[in-house]
Amino acid sequence: MAVVLSVLHRVFMPRLAFVSIALLCLLSACRSQGEAAAIQLATAQPATLSDLDSAGAAARRFLDAWALGDFDEMHSLLTYRNQELSPIDEFRAVYRNARDRLTLERIEYAPTNLTGEGRVLAFQYDMTFHTRLLGSFVDAKRVLHLVMDPQVDSWRVAWSLADIFAEMGEGARLVFEAQVPSRANIYDRAGAVLADQNSRMARVLADNGRIPDRAVCFKILADAFETTVEEITYLFDVRSGANWIVDAGLIEPDVYIKNSDLMKVYCGAEFRQVPTRRYPQGELLPHIVGHVGYPDADQIPALEALGFNAETIIGKSGVEAGMNDTLAGRPGGRLSLIAPDGRRLRALSEVRSQVPESLWLTIDAGLQAEIARILAEAYETEAWADDSKGAAVVIMDVNKGDILAMVSYPVYDNNVLNPFPSVGRAEAEKVLRVIAEDERKPLINRAAQGVYATGSVMKGLTAIAALESGIYDEATQYNCTGTWANGADIRYDWLRGGHGLMSVQTGITNSCNPFFYQAGFRLNAKDPWLLPSFGRLLGLGQLTGINEVPDVAGTIPTPDNIARFTGLPWSYSHAVNLSIGQGEVQATPLQMARLYAAIANGGYVLRPQLVRERGILDQRSPVAQRDVMVDAQLDPGNLAIIRRGLCDVVHSYSGTAARQFYTSPLLDLGVCGKTGTAQVPGEDDPPHSWFIAYAPAKEPQIVIVTVVENAGEGSAVAAPLTRDILEFYYFGVR
Repeated sequence: MAVVLSVLHRVFMPRLAFVSIALLCLLSACRSQGEAAAIQLATAQPATLSDLDSAGAAARRFLDAWALGDFDEMHSLLTYRNQELSPIDEFRAVYRNARDRLTLERIEYAPTNLTGEGRVLAFQYDMTFHTRLLGSFVDAKRVLHLVMDPQVDSWRVAWSLADIFAEMGEGARLVFEAQVPSRANIYDRAGAVLADQNSRMARVLADNGRIPDRAVCFKILADAFETTVEEITYLFDVRSGANWIVDAGLIEPDVYIKNSDLMKVYCGAEFRQVPTRRYPQGELLPHIVGHVGYPDADQIPALEALGFNAETIIGKSGVEAGMNDTLAGRPGGRLSLIAPDGRRLRALSEVRSQVPESLWLTIDAGLQAEIARILAEAYETEAWADDSKGAAVVIMDVNKGDILAMVSYPVYDNNVLNPFPSVGRAEAEKVLRVIAEDERKPLINRAAQGVYATGSVMKGLTAIAALESGIYDEATQYNCTGTWANGADIRYDWLRGGHGLMSVQTGITNSCNPFFYQAGFRLNAKDPWLLPSFGRLLGLGQLTGINEVPDVAGTIPTPDNIARFTGLPWSYSHAVNLSIGQGEVQATPLQMARLYAAIANGGYVLRPQLVRERGILDQRSPVAQRDVMVDAQLDPGNLAIIRRGLCDVVHSYSGTAARQFYTSPLLDLGVCGKTGTAQVPGEDDPPHSWFIAYAPAKEPQIVIVTVVENAGEGSAVAAPLTRDILEFYYFGVR
């Protein structure tokens, strides 16, 4: 007995006391190592000492190769006859399939016994499988059979499928039954449903071994799924086992009504209801809520790592995409060994799914709907609508950054972009063709992705730069005669006769162009970087930091980048253009909302927030929190000057928007704002119309930005639209 134990010590201790192979070893070709520990083992006689030693080495090599993912090495250790019966390609495929089904990361094995007589030995061990999705589980009392192969005169593995899992030797297969949770809902700030799973599809299931009439069945399925009989035949006869329950796919309700009886008769089909995405108010928030769809090829590996698959429906745009992990949760599932007749022989491991969480947006759906109505009505009735391709409105909380409304016109119904549209696939495809051919590009979120010359709304920034840099103060005046000149460079005011002596405050109120031309000229003379730098400080030329929907950076011209846009070096002319929002500057409505919110709140540039809360039922946690991206540290006195000028735009008789507000109840509340008329390339193209306002005047709560493309003067178009929106917001006036 002492001799036998000594041999066993030589066989097991150097390599098999405990083997832990990480997936990293698969890449680096590292070998298994383990601490030596005494293992009390016994073996049957009359195997010789040499037999035990070499058989144990063969077992070690085979299991080490499995741990390393070296399936070629494993195959080389099979008996000569096994290699003939199980060609290398088939052998690799069966182990790779098992690895994928297990989502295997690493294995550990520990020997327990070595028994047998003569030329046949049984290597007994426990195996621990560490998986990505299902955690770790132990498969105990496994047996690897070893024989002395006369073809090569050495110990080899007498392999069968049972060496993966015992039940597989009797025809069982590994089946991962995914438990994918239903996607969570999206609500507005008050709980109005914006996205849910209340639309229903039918999943078609058929027992591959019990189809009454395969030819007729496959024709019915091909018609229902709008594919070919060859594709259906391939699914059932090639991709699926003879006794599998085949998932043929999903059909829409109308297709189910038309075909379900035939499928039951000729396919023996069964059906399961599957919830699909629905947007009850599809045209209200398509640019914000977004839509869902199948993953792109480059997204599939990351999804599979989480337990999803290529058929998983994920967020493709908007909040659906930006908050996909929260809305989708994580799948759970059960890994089982299933007999050919469908019986579950053994559950290897099971993990519960991670419950998805619903989202409550910062958006006020009622306000959003009213803004959309106001814009739609204007485009139906106003003369400028013939030239205008679109508009955008943003309302943001100036103190927290919450987006209360974000409207991009024209809109579309995001239901048509879903894989299983509630309007039906045929109708959805027709609508999508119309959208694709629409030159107005309705899919663009103009509020966050539309870039525009800003016109005179840029004068708020120029005023900040002039006051903060010290080139102007409250008493500085400039005689606005109607023209501004620097040598042969002559520029004109919008008011032919000019405005007379203007200060920073009155220059804003009257929107005097020459006053700001001169400010831009002097800023450039002091330092060409002054005006562009204040633009960057207050968020222009960069992303806003909004996390849930995509935005664009726009352009702020600087001495460094101007050559890229114009092919010319920086000069005073670029600064003068920038001072009134013309030339190369381009900004989004969302960027301008942040800039004017900073004027209203004391100089804090905030991250825009679109998701207010997340949670399950009433168990919610806040998401939107005040996030100051930049504290511009603006002088309160300078801001007060600018604010007085902005308030007089609405309240003073000479203000550029005064005539639009003079009978409005908003005058009692106090509204401060700035008109903008941004010239665009093309002789016959009308300018973009801007109006930006905040309210109430004394304790600002919100900022609103309205831009209407190619519609004319800001005072004539954007200002009255903004007035109507604010009257609804504060007084419910329609």
